[in-house]
Amino acid sequence: MTARKPPPGLADGQTASNSEPVMPEYVYLGRQPILDRNGALSAFELLFRSGAANFAQITDDAEATAQVIARLIGDMGLSAALGDHAGYVNVDRTMLMSDIVQLLPPERFVLEILETVTFDEALFRRCRELRRAGFRLALDDVSQVTPRLAELLPCVDIVKIDFLDCPREDLDELIGVIRQQRKVLLAEKVESPEDHDVAMRAGFELFQGYYFATPQVLTSRRLTPSREALLRLLVLLCSEPEIVELDAELKRNPSLVMQLLRLLNSSAFGLARTISSLREAVMIVGTRQITRWAQLLLVADGHLHALRSDPLAQLCGTRARFMELAAGRMQPGDERFSDTAFITGVFSLVHVLFGGAIEDIVSKLPIYADIRRALLERHGELGRLLNAAEATESGELMAIHAACDELPIFMPNDLTALGLAAAAWYDDHVRGLRSR
Repeated sequence: MTARKPPPGLADGQTASNSEPVMPEYVYLGRQPILDRNGALSAFELLFRSGAANFAQITDDAEATAQVIARLIGDMGLSAALGDHAGYVNVDRTMLMSDIVQLLPPERFVLEILETVTFDEALFRRCRELRRAGFRLALDDVSQVTPRLAELLPCVDIVKIDFLDCPREDLDELIGVIRQQRKVLLAEKVESPEDHDVAMRAGFELFQGYYFATPQVLTSRRLTPSREALLRLLVLLCSEPEIVELDAELKRNPSLVMQLLRLLNSSAFGLARTISSLREAVMIVGTRQITRWAQLLLVADGHLHALRSDPLAQLCGTRARFMELAAGRMQPGDERFSDTAFITGVFSLVHVLFGGAIEDIVSKLPIYADIRRALLERHGELGRLLNAAEATESGELMAIHAACDELPIFMPNDLTALGLAAAAWYDDHVRGLRSR
């Protein structure tokens, strides 16, 4: 549900000066009830809020969703925000394609697809996959019969009809098209008794709007691990660590421990007992979920915006993918080598992303010796792959031929093709941000 425009003013954490904003001590989440035909509470829609004021200033849909999920799971907890009810969360293409949504227990959540999302075959496949996993999907802000609506109806479970924008004379036709597909009808932006009467007579199953309740703003103290701690954790996860290694790293960062335990309690593990051992919690959650959580925290810290606007972030992602693809050609079937090549590409630019000299950054992180030597000495296959990536990025023929001499499996055209494939991969992953 699209929030109303706020009055002009400063966002939470901003000052009138040009200084860096101070990270606020508290986090906020909007919550608006969704009712059934009997007036009973059915679910809550969870909304991004930048401060205690009951409005949202959203410049990036994907980042706003990441913030909602981070605050819901990491800071507030699922029980405090939703109780026993279901939750609706707005998602754009980036979030639909991301593993981040899988942090949410699927039987508790409806993924509400924004009206700005452009569908293609990859996204249709992803929607089918999410529904098989147990998520319900809702189509947001529908107000008229369109070819897009007919195309998307088979992919969703719930359709939210916008009562502010939908002409009353078109409502019967719109409802008829949706009922043919046996979808649940939700009337949103119901703001008057007349709207409610119309929706009831039309047979809507669910209702939401200011007529029933304005969104409530929930407040919780912020729990934020440092960027350095998250970086160390991601490096460790890339090395397929033993439980004892994860246990030791998490013990160094109490806020990460708190986030992990919140994640455990918020996920669909069905546990009826309290987890008192950190090692036990790690074993239950699993390293894949922890990796997703660390990625989410980084995304919610603003890195998603950099994917769209920062050429350095684009270079980092494209280089990492190039090295992964090239590693797959060199050692087919060796996923460990491909994963190591990818993280080497990421860390070849991490000193620029985080500031400082590469030697200083690398020395602070528990990076594999092979990765370290590739970064600092251009040693081994990883070092040669890094040289090939840089040569391809430069487009200089002499450098490309020199890289091929180091890696005889490749011809110059091979490296160029891999570079184009890596760029296309990156573009596909941020396509949902490009139009904003």
